[in-house]
Amino acid sequence: MATNHSSSNRELIGAFAIVTLQAAAAIFFLVDSIDEIILQLGTGIDLPVIMECLVAVALIAGVIMGARHTRKLMAEAHRREGALAIARGALAEILKLRFAEWQLSAGESEVALFAIKGCSVSEIASLRNTAAGTVRSQLSQIYAKAGVTSQSMLTSIFLDELL
Repeated sequence: MATNHSSSNRELIGAFAIVTLQAAAAIFFLVDSIDEIILQLGTGIDLPVIMECLVAVALIAGVIMGARHTRKLMAEAHRREGALAIARGALAEILKLRFAEWQLSAGESEVALFAIKGCSVSEIASLRNTAAGTVRSQLSQIYAKAGVTSQSMLTSIFLDELL
């Protein structure tokens, strides 16, 4: 999660830097074009200078639109992060309620959580520093208490509740 947040911050800083650079370039280009127009006021303004001004204005409009779009995207990303946090909280609450309902021990709850996350018996045994046979025995007890016969069925209970 911290890596995701750090990556999001880097992307935000990168987007801000690009928009700032584009804005500076657009302003420079516009000022240069206006300067050329002022110089040509007495002799007549030629078409290339007028085109430079139009391009500079279009560039500034593009920077403004890009900044607005980036802001909208960041707001949407923030909203989605909030929704994801709510979903995580909901899942955690559902897990807690079901584990209590099934009267799982602390060890069984931990094994069940690893199983729901998709860990294999050997991975769970390694993570808990126990024998694979112990994990298999705990999984059998968990499945019996939950009324399921497999890891995928156990996981589906929680997916069904979230959907």
